[in-house]
Amino acid sequence: MEFNFILPKNFKEQSISHLLAENWFIPRKQRHFLRMKRHILVNGESVNDNYRVSASQQITLLFDHEDFPELNVPFGDAKQAEILYEDEHLVIANKPEQMKTHGNSKDELAFQNHVAAALKQPVYVVHRLDQATSGLVLFAKNQFVLPLLGQLFEKNKIHRQYLALVKGHFPKEQFIINQPIGNDRHDKSRRIVAKGGQEAITHVEVLQRFPHSTLIRCLLDTGRTHQIRVHLTHLGHPIVGDVLYGGTRNNRLMLHAQELYFKHPFTDQHIKISVDSQTFSENLPDFSAQKRPF
Repeated sequence: MEFNFILPKNFKEQSISHLLAENWFIPRKQRHFLRMKRHILVNGESVNDNYRVSASQQITLLFDHEDFPELNVPFGDAKQAEILYEDEHLVIANKPEQMKTHGNSKDELAFQNHVAAALKQPVYVVHRLDQATSGLVLFAKNQFVLPLLGQLFEKNKIHRQYLALVKGHFPKEQFIINQPIGNDRHDKSRRIVAKGGQEAITHVEVLQRFPHSTLIRCLLDTGRTHQIRVHLTHLGHPIVGDVLYGGTRNNRLMLHAQELYFKHPFTDQHIKISVDSQTFSENLPDFSAQKRPF
């Protein structure tokens, strides 16, 4: 595999070693291979990892099969993968509700397999959505960019925005839920707000009030398992259709990952992708394409 990058105009001069480790988060093993095989090129010339690079220079990285063994992912059905953005390194696709992001075994077909079929190459899961949740999922197209995208998620540099329909009404139009989340000792499938849990922060904005429910927008600062579902249930406002957390039964879980936005790690381009869900809209209390506030 060969990867070529033109460093952006605002790039600050630094060593190749710092660039690979601190900016691009390439694992130590792969950095060792690059160094020992002299597979780092600047403007076409092989350099060592102490070489200092600056804006507008071209960086070329060469990887052998042993550096990044390919993932063996069976292809699924390309028709089930709605691709909304794609470049050399990553792809964003729209997952339907009631489909797993990835399978639990090599033989189980899931959304990852369908995206791989659409691209005709393996893809790597950067983050996941619950099976019942619809919306945007980010995949890496190679193992080189996978740890970098994972770090961007950890550092909250990839922003995720959700729509949710919840039971009841809130006294405020905007508020922040800052409550740690941990495992439920009595039910392994559930999470709960717990003092000793992981930090979890959800920003909430009310979009529309219905007689018995409220449509809200949620922006995540953290990505804990079931975070939005746990936080809203903790406040006494479970998501409609979320029977695991006390919500009323519905045709679908009323949670949709509507938007992803971030700065591309290599080009500095601002990527912003949004998508609506027809089934989510149809399950709003007074569904009307003209009245939708999103």
